[in-house]
Amino acid sequence: MRGKLLSNVTFTKNRPLQLDGYLRSFHKFFPSERVQMYIIYKVERFDKEYESVFSHYPGIRVIRESDFHRNMLDVLDQIDTEYILFGIDDVVFFDGVHLGLIQRTFEKAGDDIFGFTMRFSPESVKQGGDQIYEVPIDNDKVYKLDWTSGQTKHTRYPFELCSTVYRTTLVRNIISGTMSTNSVVRRLFSPDSALIRVWSKVASPRSLLKKFGFFFSPNTLESWPCRWCRNHGNELPSFTYFQKVCATAIQVNMVNTSTRNDHLGTAEHTVEALNQKYKQGYVLDIDFVGAGKTPAPGSGPEVFRLTRNAEKGAE
Repeated sequence: MRGKLLSNVTFTKNRPLQLDGYLRSFHKFFPSERVQMYIIYKVERFDKEYESVFSHYPGIRVIRESDFHRNMLDVLDQIDTEYILFGIDDVVFFDGVHLGLIQRTFEKAGDDIFGFTMRFSPESVKQGGDQIYEVPIDNDKVYKLDWTSGQTKHTRYPFELCSTVYRTTLVRNIISGTMSTNSVVRRLFSPDSALIRVWSKVASPRSLLKKFGFFFSPNTLESWPCRWCRNHGNELPSFTYFQKVCATAIQVNMVNTSTRNDHLGTAEHTVEALNQKYKQGYVLDIDFVGAGKTPAPGSGPEVFRLTRNAEKGAE
C-alpha cells in the first residue's frame, strides 16, 4: 500500500465552521490515505464545536497551541513526508490537482522548483504581466514563472500558507535560515523566553522578534520567511509551478484571525454568528464556492453560503 506523500499543517482560531469547510473541501479533492493532517489549534473560544469538527477526522493530529513558535517547530520535526502544504481555516478548495501530477512535477523539475501552487492559472498570471513557460509532464502540462522577477505582489510572494505544496526539506531550510544561528540568541529571544515575556509587559516584542527571525503566529510564519526568501533569492529555486486556481481564501470576518474585514463582512459573518449557525446544524456550502465564475485566490461573501444537512467530515 502506498504511504503518506503529503503533510497538511492547518492553523485555526475561533472558526470551527470555517475549519469544517476547509477540511471537507480539502478531502473532496485530495486522497486522505496519502495525506497526514496536522491542526495547530489556538484554544480560545468554541471548544465544544471544535471537538465536533475533530471527531469527524480521527486521523488528524491536533496540537493545542501553547507557544506557536515551539509548536510549529515540533510539528516540523515530526513530519516524515516528502512534501508539505499549509492551510488556513478560511480557505476553501473548489478544485484540485492530482497529487501524482504534483509529485511528477517535482521529480522532473529537480532543483528548479520552489513550490507547486494552486493559487495561479495561466490566464491570471498573464494578466499581471509575468512571463510563463509551459512544461510538459507526461500527458499533462503545467506552467512555471520566475518568482524572483515577479511582476505583481502575488507572483513575487514565494512562501505562503494557503495552497502551495513545497518540499519539506526546503521549508525546514527556509525556517532555519530566518532564525539566528547563535545559541544564546535563540535561548534569550525565542517567543516563549523569560526575556520576551518581561519585554511584552512594557512594549510590543514584534520588532525584536522579527530582527532575530522568530515567528509567533501564522501571520509571521508566512511574512517573515517570505521576506527572507526575497532577500536570498539567489540561494533558492527560482520557479513557482502551477496548473490552475483551485482554492480561495474567503475573508468574511477576519484575515488570519486578527484583522477585521469591515468592508467585506457583516454581522451575520462574525465568528460568534457563524459558530451559532454551526451549532444549529449549518455548514459551509463548499459546492457553491466554485459553481459560478472561478473565484480569485482571495474572495468574500459572494461565494460564502451556508447549507443544512451537508455531510460533515470524511468517512
